[in-house]
Amino acid sequence: MTATRPGKPDRDGEAAKKEQAKPEWASGLRQLYDSVVDEPLPDAFKDLLSKLDAKD
Repeated sequence: MTATRPGKPDRDGEAAKKEQAKPEWASGLRQLYDSVVDEPLPDAFKDLLSKLDAKD
């Protein structure tokens, strides 16, 4: 149990309020971002990177 000292904000309470204050679209946007990040690198990009590395 976390005791709050006078003059000090309750950090756990603030985090809970911020979590509740997020708009509905925020979680959907986070899921979309995560799904794009998890996608494998396309072969064309891999080939391009290999060609660029070979030039050095």
